Amino acid sequence: MKKVFLALGFLLSTYAFSANLHYTLIKKESGKEGSTLLIVGGIHGDEPGGYFAPMLLSKYYKIESGNLWIVPNLNFDSIVKNSRGINGDMNRKFAKIEPKDKDFDTVTEIKKLILHPKVDLTLNLHDGQGFYRDRQIDKNFNPKAWGQATIIDQQQIASAKYGNLAEIAKKVNQETNVDLIEDVHEFNVKNTNTKAQDKAMQQSLTYFSITNNKPAFAIETSKNITELSPKVFYQLKTIEKFMNVMNIKFSRSFELSEENIKKLLSDDGMLEIPPTKITLDLATLKPYIKFFPMSKDKLVYNSNNPLVAVIKDKDEYKIMNGNILVSKLKPDFIEFENSLSSINLSIDGKKSSAKIGSLISAKNSFQIDPINGYRINIIGYSKSGVGSEGGIKVEPKDFIKSYAIDKDETTYMVQFYKDKKFCGMVNIKFEDEKKSKK
Repeated sequence: MKKVFLALGFLLSTYAFSANLHYTLIKKESGKEGSTLLIVGGIHGDEPGGYFAPMLLSKYYKIESGNLWIVPNLNFDSIVKNSRGINGDMNRKFAKIEPKDKDFDTVTEIKKLILHPKVDLTLNLHDGQGFYRDRQIDKNFNPKAWGQATIIDQQQIASAKYGNLAEIAKKVNQETNVDLIEDVHEFNVKNTNTKAQDKAMQQSLTYFSITNNKPAFAIETSKNITELSPKVFYQLKTIEKFMNVMNIKFSRSFELSEENIKKLLSDDGMLEIPPTKITLDLATLKPYIKFFPMSKDKLVYNSNNPLVAVIKDKDEYKIMNGNILVSKLKPDFIEFENSLSSINLSIDGKKSSAKIGSLISAKNSFQIDPINGYRINIIGYSKSGVGSEGGIKVEPKDFIKSYAIDKDETTYMVQFYKDKKFCGMVNIKFEDEKKSKK
């Protein structure tokens, strides 16, 4: 099932049966006049620097003047497979593509987006081999390398706004090269002279753009940098320099450093499954969860992370964050019923209420109030008997830890049923006393 998403907030809905995932378009618009920058990430699914950077851009940046349009996951099917292109190289299909090609719809749509009258400049994000240098040094540092480079197809586009490609690339690189993590990570301008010298690049996204009088650059961080966080740091740093050139004013909720990027990347985001009223914190989720209630029909889910996908794999479901496997779910297929929207409970002895699907924190205990006509099932409760488990004071010591859904083994599912139909659940997280005292 295919769908393009125009998202002004952070909640992104998607649908999955097995794969066939479509890209997300996130428009961050200031409401003020100014230039529009289009960011395209993930055209190659095995180049994570090129899609985790725009993911963070979509989550943590605010645009205060001008506009930023972000496609973080263009070749989404290839991203979750960690493949350059499961249907061939998508970046070699912009000069000509047959309607029967499985990438046809995606390429056709992104072409229209690049040519949108509002778009002034496009950045196509990649990871490339080696470290580009204009002279031969060794196998990693040479003119044939692509990494740590701003790629242009020609010197300029005479009649276009921001058409002085070489001049802009040089200025951006000079500013990006300040405070490098390592000196060898410096960026250089690589001009492929595409029209005269590079038939392969004549099929690319950037060349399609400039032949239509639309400025475009490729940003390549190096595959030889093995850690993800430095690559994402350099991508974001470079994107910011382009925004400065275009007078797009922005703010972000963190200081731009490799250390902070690493912390942000450790948060996989939240996953909500609205029909079953289930919410999961992916950053803490266990690698494998059994007895997970699911419908045999289509799976509908939301996430604040546009790289999150839930993929059916044989008799299990994989939760992916880009090319990273977050968890596997072993489904328990059951019928669903939608009559229960909230519950009453006591948390550490204090009366409270919560919506179905909530994540609830407790220190010492919780107790779910009995609900007439509904059965309450506390998954992993070691003293469980027959019948509903409402009205029982439950403490951390009462759980079999292997039933916890998080890596710290502090979060447990409480499920609700009417007859044999599933009505949703809440997750109870016991706070770690040692951590809470810090």
